[in-house]
Amino acid sequence: MAILLRFVLLCGVADLTRSLSITTPEQMIEKAKGETAYLPCKFTLGPEDQGPLDIEWLLSPADNQKVDQVIILYSGDKIYDDYYQDLKGRVHFTSNDLKSGDASINVTNLQLSDIGTYQCKVKKAPGVGNKKIQLTVLVKPSGTRCYVDGSEEIGNDFKLKCEPKEGSLPLRYEWQKLSNSQKLPTSWLSEMTSSVISVKNASAEYSGTYSCTVKNRVGSDQCLLRLDVVPPSNRAGTIAGAIIGVLLALVLIGLIVFCCHKKRREEKYEKEVHHDIREDVPPPKSRTSTARSYLGSNHSSLGSMSPSNMEGYSKTQYNQVPSEDFERAPQSPTLPLAKFKYAYKTDGITVV
Repeated sequence: MAILLRFVLLCGVADLTRSLSITTPEQMIEKAKGETAYLPCKFTLGPEDQGPLDIEWLLSPADNQKVDQVIILYSGDKIYDDYYQDLKGRVHFTSNDLKSGDASINVTNLQLSDIGTYQCKVKKAPGVGNKKIQLTVLVKPSGTRCYVDGSEEIGNDFKLKCEPKEGSLPLRYEWQKLSNSQKLPTSWLSEMTSSVISVKNASAEYSGTYSCTVKNRVGSDQCLLRLDVVPPSNRAGTIAGAIIGVLLALVLIGLIVFCCHKKRREEKYEKEVHHDIREDVPPPKSRTSTARSYLGSNHSSLGSMSPSNMEGYSKTQYNQVPSEDFERAPQSPTLPLAKFKYAYKTDGITVV
C-alpha cells in the first residue's frame, strides 16, 4: 500500500511539473545549393503554459566573427520575417497555425552563405524550449569535362582526365568503358576511382567511348570521352613539308617585291626622260613659218631694187625656195647697194 501511494504521488508530481518541450531532436541536415531546406521544430505545451506564444529562429553563421541573427519571429499573433537581409524572402513557417505545435521553417534557394547553426526557441510562459539544427549547403558536381592530355598514338603515354567545373568535396569518380569489349585494361583498375587515368604504351585496343561520373553527397554529373589510338604520324615528312612550304612562300614574296620595285624604277625613268625632253629640246619649226620667214626676208631685199632688175631676180631667186622639210633656213643673196631716186607719175613709177 505504501509503495502504491508513493507511485501515485510521483505521477502527480510529474504531471504538475510537465511543461513546454520541443520534441524534434537536434540533427544535421545537408542540402544542395539552390534546393529548399526543411528545418523541423515541433513542440508540446503543458497545462500551466498559459502565457502568450512566442517563436523565434536564430542563425549562428559559420563565420564565428558574426553574431547570432534573428531570421524570423512569431509574436502577438504576427509573423516578422525581415530581420535578416541575406534571407529576406527565402524563409517561411511551414504551418499556417503555429499554435498547433509546429514551428518548422523552410529555407528556399539555398546559398553557401546559409551554412550555419539554426536555433528554434519556443516560449509560452512559464514554459521555454529550444533546439539546434546544423545546416550544411553543398554544391552538386556540374560542368564536368573529359579530355585526353597528350597524343593519342600507338606506343605513346598520355592521360585521361575528368574535371568538374564546380562541386563540393569530397568528390568520387567512376570510369566506365561503353563501347567495344567494355573491358578495361588491367593497368587502369587502380585508377578507375580517380580523376586522372595514366595510359602507358597505348595500343589500338584502348580505343573506344568512356564515361566518367563525378559524385558527392548531394548529386552527380557525367561526361563522355571518345578515345582513338592511331598509328604514329610521319612527323619528319610533316616537318619537311612545312619547311618547304615556308621557303616557297618566301621566294614568292621576294619575286613580288622585286617585280614591284622594278616597275616603280621603270615608271620613274620614263617620267624623268619625258621631263628632260619638255624642258631642254625646243619644238620644231613648222613649214609655214619657215616659208614665211624666207619670203619676208627676200621681200625686204626686193624693196630696194628697180623694176628692171626685179624680173631677172624673181626668176632666179624664187626658184631657190627651200625643200619640204624647211630644216635649213634660206640665205639671202648678197646684192650691191645702190642709191635710187623715185619720181611719181600718174601712170606709174619712173626711175630717175
